[in-house]
Amino acid sequence: MARILHLFEGYGIELEYMIVNLTTLNVKPLADALIKHVEGVVVSEINNGTMSWCNELVSHVIEIKTSNPEKTMLGLEVEFQQNVQKINGILAPMGATLMPTAMHPWMNPFTETRIWEHEYNAIYEAFDSIFDCRGHGWANLQSTHINLPYNGDDEFGKLHAAIRAVLPILPALSASSPVMDGKLTGTLDNRLKVYRSNARRVPSVSGKVIPEAYFTEKDYQEKLLQPIYDDIAEYDPEGILQDEWLNARGAIARFDRNAIEIRVLDIQECPAADLAILKLIVATIKALVASRWVKIKSLESLDIDALNEILMETTEKGGNAKVSEEFASCFGLNSSVTVHQLWQHIFDVLSAETFKNDDESGKIAQFIIKEGNLSQRITKRLSGKPSKTELLSVYRELIGCLAAGKMFA
Repeated sequence: MARILHLFEGYGIELEYMIVNLTTLNVKPLADALIKHVEGVVVSEINNGTMSWCNELVSHVIEIKTSNPEKTMLGLEVEFQQNVQKINGILAPMGATLMPTAMHPWMNPFTETRIWEHEYNAIYEAFDSIFDCRGHGWANLQSTHINLPYNGDDEFGKLHAAIRAVLPILPALSASSPVMDGKLTGTLDNRLKVYRSNARRVPSVSGKVIPEAYFTEKDYQEKLLQPIYDDIAEYDPEGILQDEWLNARGAIARFDRNAIEIRVLDIQECPAADLAILKLIVATIKALVASRWVKIKSLESLDIDALNEILMETTEKGGNAKVSEEFASCFGLNSSVTVHQLWQHIFDVLSAETFKNDDESGKIAQFIIKEGNLSQRITKRLSGKPSKTELLSVYRELIGCLAAGKMFA
């Protein structure tokens, strides 16, 4: 039996990418063909050593993830990039490639969705029968997940309190979905916006996205998870979905792996960008857990409605959203600031230690804070009402960024 890891002893990272036609960039449901090319049969996961490839709910998405928790994130961007290039090499003869960003800019999910038809299909069919997965909130949202371990209730409580505090400001760094249905919507993180309502038939499944203030496993199981199981039961008589992964909040407890999984992050233009953001986020959570700026009790008392309001603002406005002096004080500031100013402050305080052996990630994190998240950079490159030609040009460039491991400027 594997040893249960303590706080920050390991990192489990998952990056999701959509598969698209090389020429038209329309979504192409080839995840099963990709896996079969490698394994000879269609399975749900391929282990490639340090990295594994997995299917997702829909067949035009493939996930690359660490096979096991990694002791350090240093250099993981190289491993992820190599796997991106390997997948692209397999997809190219099929007339396909991987595309970054969290939402396909013109996909029609009501006509183009194809649910994964193979292993674990019963779970996906159950979701589809209850929620109808032919929608952006199910079929068109690619994200980055990070799993952070804990050992025992004390560590769980501290980690959960810190993650709740940082969740609302993450879209300011990670939003990459400004275009939906071929239009600039005015929202920077459309993925999170549609994610909020994808389980509206059973609202407790996603709640307010910000998790409730429970800091022991017992409270979390009894007060957060059990009500979800109770609410879904009438739609799920066989109990297929009665599991902790049914919880769709922006961070969820994974008691099966003694970790908390953060799920609000949009996928970036290349793994180097994802890892730079993750390293800064983890450094921030470490500082919060260590009570660098305020005591854990102050974090535990943060009101879910206030946190939700900040998250909704950053979903729309990114770093231009404002936070109160009370919230900013959790990070060592004594006045109301924009989220952009807050992240610059956090970077200035933590970057020397966080990126001391990782100059490139530090430069990328500072670039994102200074130049704006990927949604803002995409928006600057498009007219207010972008044509299909404009979108093709920009998203082809983004595909090139992913293939080469370069930032989108």
